[in-house]
Amino acid sequence: MTGFGKDDCELKDRKITVEIKSLNSKNFDIYTKIPGIYREKELEIRNTISKILQRGKVEFVLYYEVTDDNKATSINPGVVKNYYNQLKSIASDLDLQTSEQLLQMAIRLPDTLNVERDKIDENDWKEIKEAVVKALTQLDEFRIQEGKFLHKDIEQRINLINNYKDEITPFEENRTKKIRARLNESLSSLNNEAEIDKNRFEQELIYYLEKLDITEEKVRLTNHCNYFIEMLNEPESNGKKLGFITQEIGREINTIGSKANDSDIQKYVVLMKDELEKIKEQMLNIL
Repeated sequence: MTGFGKDDCELKDRKITVEIKSLNSKNFDIYTKIPGIYREKELEIRNTISKILQRGKVEFVLYYEVTDDNKATSINPGVVKNYYNQLKSIASDLDLQTSEQLLQMAIRLPDTLNVERDKIDENDWKEIKEAVVKALTQLDEFRIQEGKFLHKDIEQRINLINNYKDEITPFEENRTKKIRARLNESLSSLNNEAEIDKNRFEQELIYYLEKLDITEEKVRLTNHCNYFIEMLNEPESNGKKLGFITQEIGREINTIGSKANDSDIQKYVVLMKDELEKIKEQMLNIL
């Protein structure tokens, strides 16, 4: 599921900002953008993220802004002057009038800036890690809120499948009458009624109707739907188990459809399949 979290902390010489964004994904992928000074802590950051988020496409960015003037990067004047004089000499030899651009060129050359490699203060790192955890918690709260809407939507669709299944019952009774009438009509058209064994006909009809009976499938479908709701309301994550149950629900719906032999029942089968497909799409967001 998607989410966003942000937090910052003020240290004695810098301001740290942590931003985390999560997009839905079956796998767990973490992209990090961390300044060089904190690069050695990347593994620890990744472990912290994986413990809280568990799954998704995660983008983690850590910014820092120096607030102490004494800590700001300074220019190395000796190196800049040396570069400038060399460039000026070359420009003079080539009779080029570009003296106003020489300083800009010199400042871009290597070693013109004094970069201090600070060591990580462990007390500062504790504060930074707290900011990371707060940002992750904020992101997780987004996902929990989204999960509540997702839970409600899926539960409503399961209930719809159950309702559509119950709507089939009146058509089952009519279907039996239609099949009997159709077979009688077919036999009458043969003009050999005297040769028809009525008892055998009834036996064959019962056998045929039993082959088309969907009572067992409806019972199993009800049980699967009830079990799905039960697992959906469990406090622990049951994404894989819910996925298996949706497969069983789909199997029962397909069997009802293959046995239907009635256009009205088929309409409800199509409605149930439509709701199940929407549930499967939503299931991709569940751990």
